[in-house]
Amino acid sequence: MRTPLLEIIALTTEDARAAERGGADRLEVVADMAQDGVTPDPELVAEIRASVGIPLRVMVRGGAGFTANEAEVERMVDAAGRLRAAGAEEFVFGFLTDDGAVDLAATRAVVEAIDGCPWTFHRAVDHAGDVRQAWDALAGLPGLDTVLTAGSAAGLGDGLERLACRADWPGPRLLAGGGLRHAHVPALRAMGVTAIHAGGLVRDGWEQPVDSDRVRVLRTMLDA
Repeated sequence: MRTPLLEIIALTTEDARAAERGGADRLEVVADMAQDGVTPDPELVAEIRASVGIPLRVMVRGGAGFTANEAEVERMVDAAGRLRAAGAEEFVFGFLTDDGAVDLAATRAVVEAIDGCPWTFHRAVDHAGDVRQAWDALAGLPGLDTVLTAGSAAGLGDGLERLACRADWPGPRLLAGGGLRHAHVPALRAMGVTAIHAGGLVRDGWEQPVDSDRVRVLRTMLDA
């Protein structure tokens, strides 16, 4: 069984420090959760990088939704360069076409911009027309080691059972997240999923900071 992985969403340096104190293995650094997470400011990334010792995965996303036109891709490629200059070494992104397939052209453009850094294909996969085709389309993309999925666009409450058949899909590691609740963790572990992603569960709302004690509870449950 793979080593458990606990990833926590961080919007601020305070979040990042609290998540690390609570035992997080990795952070997903984003801005504006009203849009489900977009590219953060490079200055924030630099500040967080200087404040914690655990890895950061930094979001590259222009706004709500999972499609990106040529101009938007150019802006994200530029953002990736600025984030790397600020100290980002790991990333989160992923794009779909209008008909729900993986947008390989857009995705590869950002892959090239991060130049070999490890990255996660985010929950765009849950909005794909055919998830298995989308997963297979990602095979071989340089640096891809994780896919964040809830098994459903509606979140883990709806998609948990679907993840059971995906836990052994070849390729990148399955990172379960999207409306995570404590009751999901034993079920995920039972199906062989040992990487989880949490945001709302470790705080009282997106305007409130991460609570290190809540992170610690997830740490204990994941390691049990």
